[in-house]
Amino acid sequence: MPTTVNPATEAEIAHYETASDADLDAALDRAADAFEAHRRSAFGQRAEAMRRLADLLEDGADALGRLMTTEMGKPLDQAVAEAKKCAWVCRYYAEHAERFLADEVRETEASRSFVAYEPLGPVLAIMPWNFPFWQAFRFAAPTVMAGGVGILKHAEAVLGCGDRMAELFAEAGFAEGVFQHLVIDHDQAADAIADDRIRAVTLTGSETAGRAVGKAAGEALKPSVLELGGSDAFVVLADADLDAAVETGVTARVQNNGQSCIAAKRFILEKPIAEAYTRRFVERMEALTVGDPMCDVDLGPLVNGKAREGIQEQVERAAEAGADILTGGAIPDGTGFYYPPTVLGNVTEGSPAFDEEIFGPVASLVTAEDADDAVRLANATPFGLGGSVWTRDAAKGERLAREIRSGAVFVNEMTKSHPNLPFGGIGVSGYGRELARQGIHAFVNAKTIWVD
Repeated sequence: MPTTVNPATEAEIAHYETASDADLDAALDRAADAFEAHRRSAFGQRAEAMRRLADLLEDGADALGRLMTTEMGKPLDQAVAEAKKCAWVCRYYAEHAERFLADEVRETEASRSFVAYEPLGPVLAIMPWNFPFWQAFRFAAPTVMAGGVGILKHAEAVLGCGDRMAELFAEAGFAEGVFQHLVIDHDQAADAIADDRIRAVTLTGSETAGRAVGKAAGEALKPSVLELGGSDAFVVLADADLDAAVETGVTARVQNNGQSCIAAKRFILEKPIAEAYTRRFVERMEALTVGDPMCDVDLGPLVNGKAREGIQEQVERAAEAGADILTGGAIPDGTGFYYPPTVLGNVTEGSPAFDEEIFGPVASLVTAEDADDAVRLANATPFGLGGSVWTRDAAKGERLAREIRSGAVFVNEMTKSHPNLPFGGIGVSGYGRELARQGIHAFVNAKTIWVD
């Protein structure tokens, strides 16, 4: 029986019954029936309900934030901001969906030829716990505005968030079956992917989960979007504004308690500033406050004990491989799954701190000989989700950003997701894109229509 646990107190929150196979079958029927009606609704009707949903998210942001913080431990102010960001993406697609999906006339020898964009059908979304609302709304807002419907399989840590999202869609006026949350296990998820009533799949999660879901979707000949994490490079060149690079670098590493796919993880420092940056970065990390996420702190607990043990094991292996633990690096005593802000120096290629994604507040500092070497090191990874380059020369920053193999690179800014920019990775960070025009096109049929 899945059970949610408060990671700050280790107290159980609620128990959930796993859906039966009959429950799953009924949910798939509801989704299929809802799709037939919803896909024929007008964009204006969908947009009106989506704006009501945005209002509900915004007006209830404090309560939704407390729910997120209770279930997965992020600082409350960040959780409230997440709810408001979901409202933003709802309004974005309410405003732009009709234009993004408008027929596109093409010049041919036909009397009339055009491309029509039509929703594929019900989408199964398998989502993680780290951004429990944002990850789901990133797929749900464009899918529903395109005329599709969604079934959410949420992570066991945040089942209360999944239930609340389904309630919000209903409160906004969307019909039954347009958005559902189901508590199902991995075998049932595989059955759903294979079922003809599911027409597409999206997953945010681990590389292992991505391979399994991608394989299942491929065998069923269904499109999928996979976002599988990253080991983002935070490149600091010798001419960078160190004050900004240090302050933003700390935020980029510890946001969401360090549990973010696009968090800065490998800090690649050009040699002339490596020592100064390291000293200042360690000082700022040591000044961070760790504690009850309902209070005014910089970091709360990790999501669970297993996650914390895994991070500790990675840090210990990195030290054995030659990395220096400059601060942190040990599990503290007491209740709650807390882990200190940790900095690893003298990290080199081949170290677990370089080659693996560390999903917690652990920064790996790497020294590069020059800017070209920094790009080489940034690309020396199978991941490719995001990254950033810090330099006072914006033209040079843009040139280097083009050379870094990744789904996104930011110059003089931390990596972030934005409704008007496509989001996704390459390599083992996955494939496909969410958000922007690309996100709403992920699960529609680009149908050619020729009229003579």
